[in-house]
Amino acid sequence: MDLQKLAASVAKVAQNAGSHALQNQLNPHSFAELNSAGDRQRYTSDIDHRLQSYCHEKIEQIEPCNGFWDEADVAGASKGERFWCIGNIDGVINYERNLSEWTITVSLFESDGKGEAYPVLGIVHAPALGLTYLAAQGKGAIRIRRMPTGGEKREPVIPSTTPALKNSVVCFGMSYFQDESRRALETVSEMAGLPSDVKRIGPASLDLCKVADGTYDAYFEPSLHSWDVPAVSAGAVVVWEAKGKLHQWDGSMIHWNRANDVVATNGVIDDELMGYLQPRPATA
Repeated sequence: MDLQKLAASVAKVAQNAGSHALQNQLNPHSFAELNSAGDRQRYTSDIDHRLQSYCHEKIEQIEPCNGFWDEADVAGASKGERFWCIGNIDGVINYERNLSEWTITVSLFESDGKGEAYPVLGIVHAPALGLTYLAAQGKGAIRIRRMPTGGEKREPVIPSTTPALKNSVVCFGMSYFQDESRRALETVSEMAGLPSDVKRIGPASLDLCKVADGTYDAYFEPSLHSWDVPAVSAGAVVVWEAKGKLHQWDGSMIHWNRANDVVATNGVIDDELMGYLQPRPATA
């Protein structure tokens, strides 16, 4: 199936899954901690398993590719093989606290046959906000807004043209791990007095899309981990197809099999913002 048509079909799955998750948000639900990497823990919602199962089943019916990102041997894949990457709720703390900024994300990775795979399709759906972003490689990015009067409005996504960090609107992400949070806050402190506003809302997938559509001029976050791949990869395709910039703090490309310090910009303030971002050694 053509990537653009495939994105539209998968977006409907994400929207249906989002409707279930939104209804669940209004009901009592538990907040669970799961061991992740070493002595680190990450949070997940009790609805994640149901969302994963639903999306897996429905997406496989639309386009049964070569497997799923978290299960397949991507490094051993042949050129052109594709893998679905379906995330848990991105912004689970927002979800649990009854805030509106959380998303359902789906991306599609394609192997280059050299041990690497890259996202070529991305869906970011924010049910409580009535927003859906979708993008496919070479096809551009669009935003679908649910209108108060009913129906939907579809529009192309393009970044802002803000020329400098001065008077810009920047957002950042912050981990619940102490050392990673400190790095984010220190970075914000260094640029104090330049942006008109610095937002901290999240989640990563939505922040990336809001750079793509010009809501923010830039977004940065240190230490995004392997469990953030579904969210970042979905948002990445939206940024790339909108002609924004996305890379690590040291200027290198995102690595999809390890932690990343991520920065996305409108492209115009990229060089200036990079002067405030201090990269760190890569970890798992």
